[in-house]
Amino acid sequence: MSSTVPTAAGLGTPSTPLLPAAVRADVPVPVETGTGTVTARMLSFTGLVDGREHIALVFGERQRDIPLVRVHSECLTGDVFGSGRCDCGPQLREALDLLAHHGGILLYLRQEGRGIGLYNKLDAYLLQDGGLDTFEANRKLNFADDLRDYRPAAQMLAALSVDAIQLLTNNPDKARQLTDSGVEVRSTRSTGAFVRSTNRGYLLAKREVAGHRIELPDPERT
Repeated sequence: MSSTVPTAAGLGTPSTPLLPAAVRADVPVPVETGTGTVTARMLSFTGLVDGREHIALVFGERQRDIPLVRVHSECLTGDVFGSGRCDCGPQLREALDLLAHHGGILLYLRQEGRGIGLYNKLDAYLLQDGGLDTFEANRKLNFADDLRDYRPAAQMLAALSVDAIQLLTNNPDKARQLTDSGVEVRSTRSTGAFVRSTNRGYLLAKREVAGHRIELPDPERT
């Protein structure tokens, strides 16, 4: 196996001042959620710092002053195919249900595999099958633990005229990066703990290595 470090056009250092992004298109889209079909506004953007095709889904006719926001990194295996190796799919479905009910914003970032890409993520799976945890596998492939950059999310929120949010996340780095990029994170709300036998080790590594706030039940209960 060989790994290639992903790159993105226009990506600067975290200290690089962010230029304004703008809404490119704003399209109403019926979205299936656990509470039924709701119409969300799906928005694309220009001027994002990494040049990728991130999108926003805005739920509700009128946003709260401090909207609930989920910043969700793409996970094809979990979001689309229901992979049991992670908790991404259940987290996405939970967020869609909450946002459909309460209103808010989903920012869907095209940062597969914590930024290493789909093929490299599958390579990392093979290493995990050999006994490494998800972070050790990334390092074995010569990647950092987490390459995700949340500055585009800050740009997207600014383009939507949102400067303060309630953040739905278990990941303290997400709140930290957004704050560093000028977003006021008024509060955080943890996602559910979607534990099964096939992802328990993955969730444990996220908690112990990256400090995610995840409550894990006793193994015999999962």
